[in-house]
Amino acid sequence: MVAPSDPKPAGKDEEKKGAKGKKDEEKEPELSEEDLALKNNLDMMVERLSDPDPGVVKLALTSMIAEIRSATASMTSVPKPLKFLRPHYDALKARFDTMPAAQSENRACLADVISILATTKELTREVLKYRLAGSPSDLGIWGHEYIRHLSGEIAEEFRVRREADSSASVDDLMTLVKQIVPYHMTHNAEPEAVDLLLEVESLDMLEAHVDAKNFGRTCLYLTSCCAYLPEPDDAAVLRLALRIYRAQGKHHDAQRVALRLNSREDVESVFAGCEEPLAKKQLCYLLARHGFALNLEEGPAAVEDDDLRESLREIISNSKLSEHYLTLARDLDVVEAKTPEDVYKTHLTEGRAPAGAAAVDSARANLAATFVNAFVNAGFGQDKLVTVSGGDAASSGESVHWIFKNKDHGKMSATASLGLVTLWDVEGGLPQIDKYLYSSDNYVVAGALLAIGVVNACVQNENDPAFALISDYVSNADVNIRTGAILGLGLAYAGTGREEVCELLSPLVVDTEVAIEVSAFAALALGLVFVSTGREDVVMSILQALMTRSDVELATPYAKLLCLALGQLFLGRQELAEATVEVARTLSDRISQFAVVTLDSCAYAGTGNVLKIQGLLAMCGEHITAEEGATHQTAHQGAAVLGLALIAMAEPLGGQMAGRLLEHLLQYGDPVVRRAVPLAIGLLHTGNPDVLVMDTLSRLSHDQDAETAHNAIVGLGFLGAGTNNARLAGLLRGLASYYYKEPTALFLVRLSQGLVHMGKGLLTINPYHTDRQLCSGVALAGVLSVLFPCLDLKATIGGKHHYLLFALAAAAKPRMLLTLDPEGRPLPIACRVGTAVDVVAQAGRPKTITGFQTHTTPVLLGAGERAELATEEWLPLSPVLEGVVLCSKNPDYVEMEEGK
Repeated sequence: MVAPSDPKPAGKDEEKKGAKGKKDEEKEPELSEEDLALKNNLDMMVERLSDPDPGVVKLALTSMIAEIRSATASMTSVPKPLKFLRPHYDALKARFDTMPAAQSENRACLADVISILATTKELTREVLKYRLAGSPSDLGIWGHEYIRHLSGEIAEEFRVRREADSSASVDDLMTLVKQIVPYHMTHNAEPEAVDLLLEVESLDMLEAHVDAKNFGRTCLYLTSCCAYLPEPDDAAVLRLALRIYRAQGKHHDAQRVALRLNSREDVESVFAGCEEPLAKKQLCYLLARHGFALNLEEGPAAVEDDDLRESLREIISNSKLSEHYLTLARDLDVVEAKTPEDVYKTHLTEGRAPAGAAAVDSARANLAATFVNAFVNAGFGQDKLVTVSGGDAASSGESVHWIFKNKDHGKMSATASLGLVTLWDVEGGLPQIDKYLYSSDNYVVAGALLAIGVVNACVQNENDPAFALISDYVSNADVNIRTGAILGLGLAYAGTGREEVCELLSPLVVDTEVAIEVSAFAALALGLVFVSTGREDVVMSILQALMTRSDVELATPYAKLLCLALGQLFLGRQELAEATVEVARTLSDRISQFAVVTLDSCAYAGTGNVLKIQGLLAMCGEHITAEEGATHQTAHQGAAVLGLALIAMAEPLGGQMAGRLLEHLLQYGDPVVRRAVPLAIGLLHTGNPDVLVMDTLSRLSHDQDAETAHNAIVGLGFLGAGTNNARLAGLLRGLASYYYKEPTALFLVRLSQGLVHMGKGLLTINPYHTDRQLCSGVALAGVLSVLFPCLDLKATIGGKHHYLLFALAAAAKPRMLLTLDPEGRPLPIACRVGTAVDVVAQAGRPKTITGFQTHTTPVLLGAGERAELATEEWLPLSPVLEGVVLCSKNPDYVEMEEGK
């Protein structure tokens, strides 16, 4: 019989356990002689604290404090004196409680020791409790880690007291704050000083401690953290940064902050405070990029010197924009015109689509080719379909022939595309457009009027031809001519706040005799011209139009354009829109909810306001059972989805969170909600073709619901707008062969292909610029003028109002860095272009870009990229190298000799 084998393994287990126990005992390392001596010494000091002689107690405390201070001077781990004193913590507290009041000095010193010892314990504000009972010594002697603990507890105590009683005294806390802030500001901990002052609601104290050494890090933190603060703290933080920058003479930085505040008074005062002519020119380039109209003739920003005023006017009116853009194009050798076929690349998909697939609907195919041609050749002044080059008769015949290859409204867009091809070149574009004004075809005349508006978009010509040419046609009997003229005026004067446009178009908005179509386009044009101004008479006109129109008219997509125009007037103005929101609630049930959601979303655009996002999300989550034919009951949900993206688009974290919310809406939302999600994704990532986002939209472009698929195709176009992204171009080619039998879907695929190759990859329609710090209201209004109509795609972009796509001219800007010398001539300089790195609150002087390549300006800047000069020979007048940057010679530059 074999003996059981259990006992043997059991013996082994016991051996293992024994060995493990020994190891555990060995883990507690024996103290070195030096450490043991220190431990015994500290233990003895703690015993001496109970001595009845105050002198002995004082000597013990003095020795203990000396040991602690020498150990906490450089804190790499828990200092040994604190480690050895930690077991005595309760004994020290008990001794403090029993120490006679007569020994006030000893009590204060003991409180100091207990306070610093409390940093090693997870206790309720005991660091602060004993600090307040401690000696009035300089806090800096205890080291940075102690002050960091103390700051956190001060903030918590402040909150607790204020919650209990809003008028509770906090003077004792503020005494400590007044010591901590100067310490932080002089020890490279500016962000911690800002955080503490925000917690104790005393941010104004910061200004006294800012100097030439620490203002840069301080203001960078202030302007970055404002995105995460509630109203009105966000504006208060920006105003503080503005004051600091102005006090330090940093006019460009101050101007950026003033533009973020959306305050005309601040922008004008910063501009007026800048004395240096070259710096003033750089400010004008920033204002021109932002679309901010400044009066240089009179008012706070008036310039006395005639020559300087003329050169500043030239810059701020963007009259050199076309020239600078073509300089970039020549440098990159992409001047030659491209045809739609160069974009479609049908030879790559011939195996996947039947022959002649593109000719399913030839009129629709020609219209698509018109837009693709306009987008890809935007701003180059020449193409192979509609422009006349060199007065050649054959080419002239071809261009006329192309316009008449389109039907009805197609002719309008084909003629208007001439404006996009000659974008910003008023002198060169108008002569080519002018002849179409005399056409006998009303659609061609309407297109020519729109083309005049497009070519003047974001450019103010000194002769002001747009108003003179267009204004007479606004009262034309033909609806198409009227809409062409109205939209043309809106684009030509977008963001300028032009009085004459208001006088001309306001009567059309309120006139119930004219078609609601004309009224809606008049309102949209006014929204573009007076974007972000909240102009009262225009607001009242639009509200009156919404009140006086019948329910049948309010059920059309045109009523939604009226709501969008109202939103554009309050773009980014936050609480200023509240009164108008209340009025919008009283409108007809057909439109009131849509108006309220649109107005609220636009007012808080780019603020990241969490409460507004939660409100919109609650709307999107509602499952409304609309009655037969009553689609208006759910229409506001589509606007709410776009509103989510609009509010959260300012900073990356908010964008990521909004992306996750949109994923949930795709899974659980009603059809109306799901259809708007691709448009919201496109808005969140305009011109930034992120691979994961691209995959999501690609999946949705094959959705069972046709409207969702159509919007996903448009979303893909916005995602890659102006990037020439090869992966996205391949996806769209695949979609073109997949949808070859569906005219609307194929038309939208072609549009998206044109958008992706916009300006041959040199343009962007992303409203954010200057390192994503600023959002151009004009550009955002242009983008929204296309995205909101897409909520009713079949009736607008996919129907007869495809010419709304030309509103993107208000948003189109070159995505370049162009350096100029002080005389304004192009200056090739070596620069590094790489991925931008977030350096907010980073220690030392961290690198701002990574993975860079060195190029010579002018260069293209992609989404998320940043540039810096690779030489010290030239000094840029703008701290952000983007757009047009003036450079001056560095007087201290010494050229290195070769071989050294």
